Amino acid sequence: MPAELRFCRNCGFRLGEGSAEYTETVRFDGSHIPAVSMPSAVPRKRRRRVSGMTWVFMGLLAFFVCAAAFTAIVTPFRPNVHVSIPVAPRSYVGVNSFETTEGGVTFDNVDVAGGPADQAGLVGGDIITTFDGRSVREEDEMMDLLRETPIGKAVDVTYIRDGETKTTKLTTISKEEFERLGVAFRKRPEGTGQFGYDDGESERVPIPNSKLFGVKLNEILPSRPADLAGVKEGDIVTEFDGIPIRTPREFRMRVLRAVPYSTIKLVVFRDGEKMEIPVKMGRQ
Repeated sequence: MPAELRFCRNCGFRLGEGSAEYTETVRFDGSHIPAVSMPSAVPRKRRRRVSGMTWVFMGLLAFFVCAAAFTAIVTPFRPNVHVSIPVAPRSYVGVNSFETTEGGVTFDNVDVAGGPADQAGLVGGDIITTFDGRSVREEDEMMDLLRETPIGKAVDVTYIRDGETKTTKLTTISKEEFERLGVAFRKRPEGTGQFGYDDGESERVPIPNSKLFGVKLNEILPSRPADLAGVKEGDIVTEFDGIPIRTPREFRMRVLRAVPYSTIKLVVFRDGEKMEIPVKMGRQ
């Protein structure tokens, strides 16, 4: 190979042509090589990784934003429809409520003065066994009969009181009439009666050696009508102004219905002895 022909070991071009001409033909003496300061290696900045919980949070945020936007768009076009299920009217007899008991259904008290049960002579503790000729064994059966019975219909009622079977007749009323009677009683000008006992401390108890039940008065308030009349704690009331008393709630309702300042006859059992006590009622 001629001495004048030289080739670059890197690129293969003959010196004097191509990209290697400068690097191979220009030479410097070692002592004349200028000091070239090479840039120092700059550490590469690490990218901060996003944690998994952050992605979850961002996903939830995006979901709620989209849901809110969708609701805002759709709601104006959705019709505002209110669906109401009509409730069929039923007959009322004027007692607080019914519950299943042995032999039929019972109730705690006659709820309104002048209502069907009141006029029929029923009182709290009576057990209804038949209604309008149909037997009643459970609370649900009684409520079904009230739904089936036309408002204003006169029906025969068979019931048990003090172990004896009795019959009566009542005429059912509407819910509106039932509520009207209640409002009329609460607004009566003479007000409600006061007896003078703690009704929360009274209880239903049996009368020994009989089938009767009565209401035991465990606390008599001092200087009130009952106390002034001589009623004692432990007395068992079985009759209030001619009305049989068999439950605490019935007794309370009869006290409220008593005309203030009138005198009523109270029948009680004290130490096994039957007594009659006149009580002049107060006013609440």
